[in-house]
Amino acid sequence: MDFSLTAEQAMIRRTIKEFAAEEVEKGALERDSNKEFPKEIFNKLSDLGMMGLPFPEEYGGAGADTISFAIVVEELSKACGSTGITYSAHISLGGAPINMFGTKAQKEKYLVPICTGESLGAFGLTEPTAGSDAGGTQTTAVEDGDNFVINGNKCFITNASYAKYLALTAVTGMENNKKEISAIIVPTDSEGFSVINNYEKMGLHASNTTELVLEEVRVPKENLLGERGQGFKQFLATLDGGRIGIGAMAVGIAQAAYEKALQYAKERKQFGRSLSQFQVTQFKIADMAMKIELARNMVYKAAWLKDQGKPFSKEAAMCKLYASEICMEITNQAVQIHGGNGYMKDYHVERFMRDAKLLEIGEGTSEVQRMVISREVGCY
Repeated sequence: MDFSLTAEQAMIRRTIKEFAAEEVEKGALERDSNKEFPKEIFNKLSDLGMMGLPFPEEYGGAGADTISFAIVVEELSKACGSTGITYSAHISLGGAPINMFGTKAQKEKYLVPICTGESLGAFGLTEPTAGSDAGGTQTTAVEDGDNFVINGNKCFITNASYAKYLALTAVTGMENNKKEISAIIVPTDSEGFSVINNYEKMGLHASNTTELVLEEVRVPKENLLGERGQGFKQFLATLDGGRIGIGAMAVGIAQAAYEKALQYAKERKQFGRSLSQFQVTQFKIADMAMKIELARNMVYKAAWLKDQGKPFSKEAAMCKLYASEICMEITNQAVQIHGGNGYMKDYHVERFMRDAKLLEIGEGTSEVQRMVISREVGCY
């Protein structure tokens, strides 16, 4: 068993670590305060060839593996959670379903601009009445000649303001009193398609989170992604990969919080000693380091299984669940170690804590992950 990175993975880590330090971290606090989307950062990531990292070279990607994707998400998230989630969603929710289920013609038309960064990737799944119960989809796509006519609403959609098109789920019929859910690629500039960006969020302020409104939106039937009626299975497969991204995000944010806490504990003096000399602080720091290492290993294992073509649903759920929960715990402790300063924006850790909370919710709540794991281990 070899835990070392390949030469390519190590090179990607060096490149993205340097980029994150120089281009991403410096403006993170200001972007969070101003709710400024990091568009220029993604232009530069495109120049680095990162926007299509795990996708085939024939479509403009880099042909890298899932572990490399996780490394990039971790390093970007360590510098700025908003940048991390934007990148993770671009790859795992925007590009991945087209890569997995699209025809060659669809990939040439829709995956190539995602890989080049011309369009950010997005995925339309969640609805006001269909969150964890994604099978409760209300959006409909009705056949009309050679077109689908789509009506409905989507909420909490990442990157849609910067996506030229996205795959979304819609009910295309009924079979045995069950909804037939399909995935359809829809251009965001279609007549009747509105992208609304007015959410007031707890964290990840520099990321783009939108509502989609579709009123009599017409798209050709050729935009059907994969087989009709397979949309439910498709988005479950998409979310499996996305959970690796969320796990990597959690590791990155937790690592940032840990490093800030350790640095502060060494510098801050109370009762004539630095905080790091008190055993209560030492134990907090030790627990942080241990849990981050465990979470990272779990993320890499899930990514490795995916790359090997092995089943990874259980491991993806486990890494997402564990990493997100320890990230919330570690950011909380980082604020505590900073004391009153931890409550102040200038010290960053309160931002880490706000950003961390979404990771226990997005791409399947912690409760849903436990449902997935219990099913995978044979409870039902």
